[in-house]
Amino acid sequence: MIATMIPDVKKHYPVLLSEIISIITPQYGGTFIDCTFGHGGYTKKILNFKKTKVIALDRDLESIAKAKEIQKKFENRFLFKNIKFSELNNLKLKNENIKGVIFDLGYSYAQIKDHKKGLSFRTVGELNMKMGINDFSAKDAINILDKKELTQIFKYFGDEKDSSRIAHNIVEDRATREITTEELVRIIESSKRKKNQKTHSATKVFQALRIFVNKEISELIYGLINAAKVVKKDGIIAVVTFHSLEDKIVKHFFKSLSENKSVSRYVPKGEDKINLFKSVSKKPIIPSEKEIQENPPSRSAKLRYIIKKEDFYDFETDIIEKFGHLIKIENFSKKL
Repeated sequence: MIATMIPDVKKHYPVLLSEIISIITPQYGGTFIDCTFGHGGYTKKILNFKKTKVIALDRDLESIAKAKEIQKKFENRFLFKNIKFSELNNLKLKNENIKGVIFDLGYSYAQIKDHKKGLSFRTVGELNMKMGINDFSAKDAINILDKKELTQIFKYFGDEKDSSRIAHNIVEDRATREITTEELVRIIESSKRKKNQKTHSATKVFQALRIFVNKEISELIYGLINAAKVVKKDGIIAVVTFHSLEDKIVKHFFKSLSENKSVSRYVPKGEDKINLFKSVSKKPIIPSEKEIQENPPSRSAKLRYIIKKEDFYDFETDIIEKFGHLIKIENFSKKL
C-alpha cells in the first residue's frame, strides 16, 4: 500500500472518486459498505445522495473522530465500526440492501506522516507500523524472527532482490543492539548491491513489513470473500489497489468468480455450476492525467470491480489455496 494523498494534510484526495461513484450508482439508493473509511471521502460523496446509507469500517483509531463528524450530519444514514474489514461478515446486515462494497487499499498521507505509526523509513525512533487492532509490531518482527523468515517476508511481500543479505545483516546487528527505524534504514542501505535512483533503498523492505505487521494479505483475501457473501444480487464489489501483489490477488479473485464456474449453496445438488459474478472489463480503470497531476501518488492506483449475478452466501473459491504460501509467511507472527 502507498499514500493516497499529496503533501497537503488539509486536503484529502479519495482516489478515482468519480469513477467509483459512476460504477456503484448511489443515486438509485441502497446501503453501501465503505471498508476503508479513512477520512471519509467515498462515504461523504455517497451520502450526498438522499436514499443511501453507509456502513463504514476502519481499523485505525484515528478515523473515529472523522466518523463522529459525519455521524452528526447523517445520523440515521451512517454507521461506523472500528473493526478490520475482514470481519465485515459479522455485521448485522439481514435487513440491509447491500448495493456496493468498496475497498481503497492505500495509506493516506496523514498515516504515512504519523510518527506514532512509524510507517515511513523517514520516521525516527522505535519501529511500529501498527494500523490498529494488531497483535505485534515491526519492532517485534525485526528483533525476533530468524533470517529465513525475514528473508521470505522481504522477498514475497516487498519483492526485495537483496532480501537475504538484508535479513542476514539485521540478525548480525541485533545481537548487540535493538534495531530502531534509523538503524534498519542504515542496514538496508549498506546491504543493497545496487542503488535505485528513483526510489529509496528502504522502500521495499518497509512495504513488506507494513504488509506483514497488518496481515494485509489475509485481510484482503477474507475481506473479498466476505464482500462476495454480503453484497446483494446486481450489487458491486469495487477495489482500488496500489501495488502489484494486491492487484494480483484481486484480479485472480474477480476472474475466478466471473469466468470460472462456481457453486453457491442455493444451487441444488447435481445442477450445473454457474458464473456468480460478471466482470465488465479485464483491464483495470486507472486515474486520468488530470487526477495524477492533482494527486501524484494516485498514478499507481488500479480500480477493478465485479457485479453479482446471483443471490448466494456460501460459495466455492480457490483464493486461499492460490495464495496460501503468502498466508503461511504471515503466520510467522505466531512466534511473536
